[in-house]
Formats: sequence, C-alpha cells, structure tokens
Amino acid sequence: EVKLVESGGGLVQAGGSLRLSCAVSGDSADAYNVAWFRQAPGKEREDVSCITVSDKREYYSDSVKGRFTVSSDNAKNTVYLQMNHLKPEDTAVYYCAAERGMLGCPPETFFTSWGRGTQVTVSS
Repeated sequence: EVKLVESGGGLVQAGGSLRLSCAVSGDSADAYNVAWFRQAPGKEREDVSCITVSDKREYYSDSVKGRFTVSSDNAKNTVYLQMNHLKPEDTAVYYCAAERGMLGCPPETFFTSWGRGTQVTVSS
C-alpha cells in the first residue's frame, strides 16, 4: 500500500513562496497520478494541481495557474508543489493524493491514497 506524507507547510506573508513535498513510500511515485488538493476552513476540498504518470503532464486550477508548479523527482520518490506569489486566499490544509491506473488526472473521487495534509497560512 502506498503511503503519502506531506511537508513544507507554514506561515508566510502574502507574496511569499513555499514548497510543499509529498514523499511517497511503499511503491514508486512514478507509477501514479499524483494530485494536490486543499481545504480551507468552512469550505469544501478543492483540486489544486496534478501531474500524470504517463507523460508528466501538469494540470492546475484557474486559481493557482501561473503561480504554482508541480514537479516530481523519481530519485527521491517525491512530488513537489512550488507555490509562489502566495495570497491570503491560498490559506488551507494541503493534501497530496495518488491514483494508479487512470489515463490522465481523474476527479477527486478516484484518488485512493491520501496524505494527512500540511497547513499553509498566508498572512496579509
């Protein structure tokens, strides 16, 4: 069973940057579509970004496009989310999730392995 552990969250001022890491164990990260989701207080969880297993294609929600970058390091079995130009509305718990078998990044319900999340707080 694949296990995911997020890290890199913290408190940052608006305009700042953070890099989140999603360490994958129990299997090769290269075999999975890996996505980042976030959930702000009082709101539903939303998708942020995804990287596909087949061709490393990247997907971003409109709210983060141009500011966030997803990448993977096969040697470290880790997926990253580089977050630049952070805004207060980016404040949330960020989760990484993995899915194996779908072609491309599927909807949230198809992701079967989840990390516990890391808190990102952006002050104004």
